[in-house]
Amino acid sequence: MKHGYLIDMDGVIYRGSEPIPGAAEFIRYLQAEQIPYLFLTNNSTYTAHDVVVKLRKFDIDTTREHVYTSALATAAWVHQQKPNGTAFVIGEGGLLNALADVNYAITSEQPDYVIVGEGRSLNFEQAEKAHRFIARGAHLVSTNADTWCPTDHGPRPGCGAIVAMLEAATGRKAYHVGKPNPFMMREARKKIGLSTDEVIMIGDTMDTDIRGATDLSFQSILVLTGSTTPETLAEYPFRPSRVVSSIAELVPKAGKERQPSPGETLLRDAMLAL
Repeated sequence: MKHGYLIDMDGVIYRGSEPIPGAAEFIRYLQAEQIPYLFLTNNSTYTAHDVVVKLRKFDIDTTREHVYTSALATAAWVHQQKPNGTAFVIGEGGLLNALADVNYAITSEQPDYVIVGEGRSLNFEQAEKAHRFIARGAHLVSTNADTWCPTDHGPRPGCGAIVAMLEAATGRKAYHVGKPNPFMMREARKKIGLSTDEVIMIGDTMDTDIRGATDLSFQSILVLTGSTTPETLAEYPFRPSRVVSSIAELVPKAGKERQPSPGETLLRDAMLAL
């Protein structure tokens, strides 16, 4: 059956600045077999070109057409809701460029939207302005709901944490566009030109990658190289279609009968214990 992959990045392809063994081989396998794929990330900091350049450092050669970020999804969503609108942005280049591409004006007057993305540009003056704009009727939108982000130096507050502050201050709830929002997942499916039953999501996070795939009836593969451990799987009412220790296990090995991975064995044991 025809199939293709939506592939999360941090925790699947790399961890911080370190590549995950087997990731480059898996992408080369997809390219050689002409299997559709799309890198799908909630990180709105970078442009698609930035992501392509970063992946080259991990020995992965791809193009911008194979990258879809929450910044691009957010720009597509606000353009769909209110074409040629205005926004006050707390975020970085990936989000600002995506909004410019859909003719959204960045303003410090009364905007249509306050849009929050990933990054470290937040200061209290920005938070004050965002609060006042929302109080006057601007809609609060975020690229993603992740409350923290992994870095080489340890975790740091994510987009969801900034948004939570604005929600608490204003009493207004944000609309989160990134995974697991069906909007971003559907747009990604359309970009690889496949039907629902042909899509497989590879991710390391149950709350975003696997939840998003489950909600849209995609197949899903959980890798254990990121934020999810076998011990935490039982906490969730939904399950991935498959669990592997690493993306390296997805590279076909000619002439060898496939054995259950350690991750799959752990998942089986966890499910039997429920």
